[in-house]
Amino acid sequence: MINENLKRVGTGQAKTVRQMLFPVFLMLVFAMSFGPARTQAQMIGNVVAEVPFQFHVGNTTLPAGKYLIHQIDDSDLMVMQISSVDGKVSALFNVEPTEAKSAPEKTELIFNKYGDRYFLSEMFDEENADGNKLVTSRDEKLASKESGAEVAHVAAHHANQEGN
Repeated sequence: MINENLKRVGTGQAKTVRQMLFPVFLMLVFAMSFGPARTQAQMIGNVVAEVPFQFHVGNTTLPAGKYLIHQIDDSDLMVMQISSVDGKVSALFNVEPTEAKSAPEKTELIFNKYGDRYFLSEMFDEENADGNKLVTSRDEKLASKESGAEVAHVAAHHANQEGN
C-alpha cells in the first residue's frame, strides 16, 4: 500500500513537472520566432568593382584592377572571395555582419587607408544599411598603430548590371 501511494505521488510529481515545463518550452519557441533576426552577409550575387589602387584583403596584397566579389557557397555566408576579372589573383576572406549609419545610394566597397596602404574594410549594397565587414587582419592592426585611418569609397555594381 505504501508502494502504491509512493508510485501515485511520484507519477503525480512527474506529471506536474511536465505540465510546468511544456508551457515554458512553448513560450521560448514563440519568443524566438518573433525575435529580431540578424542577417549575416548582405552582398548578394556577384559584385564587380574597378579598384584604382593596390590594396590588401586579409594578408594578401592585390594590384589595382577590376575585381569580382562573391560569397562562397556552403560557408554559412561568412566567407567571401575576391578575384581579378582575368582570374590571375584572388583571395578568400571572412566577413561579419555590420550596419551603416545610413543606407548608401550605390553599391560600394569601403577601404581603410593608413599612409599609402589600403585595406578592404566593408561592403554595402545600394539602399541597404546592412552589409559586410571584413575581419581585421594582423597586417591592418599593425598599420593602424603606425598612422590614423582615412576612408576611401569605391563604387561597385552587380555583375548583371551595366555601368558604374
